[in-house]
Amino acid sequence: MALLASHGTPQRLIDIGSGQGDLLRAAARRWPTASLLGLEMSERGNEIAREKVPAAVFLRVDLTGDAPDPGRFAAWATHAVCSEVLEHVDDPSAVLRAARAYLAPGAWIVVTVPGGPMSAFDRTIGHRRHFSRSDLAAVFAAAGVETHQVSGAGFPFFNLYRKLVIARGEALGDEIAARSGAPTFAARAAMIGFRPLLALTLSSSPWGTQIVGVATEPLAV
Repeated sequence: MALLASHGTPQRLIDIGSGQGDLLRAAARRWPTASLLGLEMSERGNEIAREKVPAAVFLRVDLTGDAPDPGRFAAWATHAVCSEVLEHVDDPSAVLRAARAYLAPGAWIVVTVPGGPMSAFDRTIGHRRHFSRSDLAAVFAAAGVETHQVSGAGFPFFNLYRKLVIARGEALGDEIAARSGAPTFAARAAMIGFRPLLALTLSSSPWGTQIVGVATEPLAV
């Protein structure tokens, strides 16, 4: 949210891979006058998101295939976010390239992806890969957007959280699978316990294992 706001208050914000609408719900509370658009492959996710954020528009869009026609949302967004999405796709630069059809010239784009080693749990929830800072910069270049910054985030407490997830290995993935995707009581307790610590993590540091990038849609010539 702070990175989005660093380029001025969003007027028209797009969430690329909006899931069940949680990020746009937070954005609606922070910027009540902003117009909000979510792009999501899952229609069930869109149904849940519409209940959470009635003022937003949620479209079922697959950015992994042929670039969709954005219709009335062509060159629409002044700001965009793509958070914890690109690790789930085979060609992350193609997804960003397809999403550019929705971005106004000069649009501010914030992307977050996981870094560090992949755990068995990460594979269970569909991660294809993790990223380094140079990896995300390369994705930006291949997508045709202009890199503003790429940094690490999450030091020290998110790093510790990630180490615990990796240490649990396949056991955590097996527990989640056995419960049809629902976290165990122990997992929920751990998440609650870490929540206040995560608020103390550094948003930018050389040691953060979460990768955060900011780019801009090129200005029209």
